[in-house]
Amino acid sequence: MNARTEPSPAEPGATARPPLVRELLLVVGLFLVYKVGRQLVTGHTSEAYRNAGRVWDWERTLRLPGEGSVQSLLLHGDTLAHLANTYYATVHFPATVAFLVWLYLKRPAHYVWARRVLAALTGAALVLHLVFPLAPPRMLAAAGLVDTAKVYGPSVYGPPQTDTLSNQFAAMPSLHFAWALMVAIGLIVATRSRLRWLWLLHPLVTLVVIVGTANHYWMDAIVATALLGIALAVIRPPLRTATTAGRAQAQLAPAESEANVLVGAGR
Repeated sequence: MNARTEPSPAEPGATARPPLVRELLLVVGLFLVYKVGRQLVTGHTSEAYRNAGRVWDWERTLRLPGEGSVQSLLLHGDTLAHLANTYYATVHFPATVAFLVWLYLKRPAHYVWARRVLAALTGAALVLHLVFPLAPPRMLAAAGLVDTAKVYGPSVYGPPQTDTLSNQFAAMPSLHFAWALMVAIGLIVATRSRLRWLWLLHPLVTLVVIVGTANHYWMDAIVATALLGIALAVIRPPLRTATTAGRAQAQLAPAESEANVLVGAGR
């Protein structure tokens, strides 16, 4: 059997698609653990407000721009503020799910990598929520910011005293921003299009939205970026497989060599 008829070896780094039912159970289980974990810090109101004052002072010490400078851009009209609130309420979770589904179907190896990174990132965020409860800037009187969701709608939160579905004192780190940044990085790593860098617009818009709606401080996004950086340093993406052109060139090489031998023999 010659080189032309032998079956080509499997691509290096190829990864089988994980069982769907197992992945669904794993993702749902992680989500439930996170939701239950966030509820553990509910009621730490005084500590959350004290930490909010500290974060606000740290940002001023570091001379970070005031969150109000971003919010002022959204308050030029009701429509812009409403769109920002809608983005905050509806894009975060569906975009991350769509990202994971696409990777699962098209890039199984990258799916496993991204799922591990998101799980590690979310677990680290949960620990920080437990040890450092933080009231968002919309609740901090010193910030002087407008609760845009309450004024312009839509809002995903009820009054903190009666909201049993979410923990509003878990502002740091911002998982809205951390997940958006991971979606962009994951798609940039897993695709080859020249336009793939435009995916960075997703975390950029998310950053403007979370700060402008007074749901997060700048520090929340900075800490989220640091945690993601650590997760990415520990959990490395899969190696790039050979390109189609490279494989074609490798397959043609034996034929060219054989032709040269035949020509030499004829001489």
